[in-house]
Amino acid sequence: MLVQDAIAQRRSIRRYKEQPVSEEDIRAVLHAATLAPSGKNRQPWRFVVVHGEARRAEMVAVMRQGIAKLEAQGVDPGSSKRSAGIMARAPVTVFVFNQDATYADLNRSYSDRLFDIVAIQSIGAAIQNMLLAATDRGLGTLWICDVFYAIEELCGWLGEDHVMVAAVALGHPDEAPGARPRKSSDEVTRWFS
Repeated sequence: MLVQDAIAQRRSIRRYKEQPVSEEDIRAVLHAATLAPSGKNRQPWRFVVVHGEARRAEMVAVMRQGIAKLEAQGVDPGSSKRSAGIMARAPVTVFVFNQDATYADLNRSYSDRLFDIVAIQSIGAAIQNMLLAATDRGLGTLWICDVFYAIEELCGWLGEDHVMVAAVALGHPDEAPGARPRKSSDEVTRWFS
């Protein structure tokens, strides 16, 4: 598949078949992520793959606990409950972390905070590579930031102290949504000559 075709065909998939994803496919998607450009070639990404029914059930229970804790504090969980349900049905969830930053690093220097911004951009490129590689292999994905509603609980369960950036649900799609409306490049571009 041509890159332009993968870009045009990629969709956010929220329903997955119960069919497992092969280790070969998972590794190919992760390999594509590691080929992303990164500032100063730091390659700040770190991935934790959750698969298997028992682990998925634990993951979703932990996420729901975190959401319930926030709700008890009066925080609106937005779409996080729906995202937890999607994660429960997806055969694979890949958690994406910034391995150059931990939650203990809150009082970092200005230059370190700039590196964090660069790292997040690099990790975003890695996630996009994952989505496109999955599309190329006939798999569906969903880039999930609702994990932030249970970030403390999920990081504890995963044994991670690095900063979580997102999660990506991965599986064989059980839906074929149409393209969502997009602004044209002219609408979002100003030429400065």
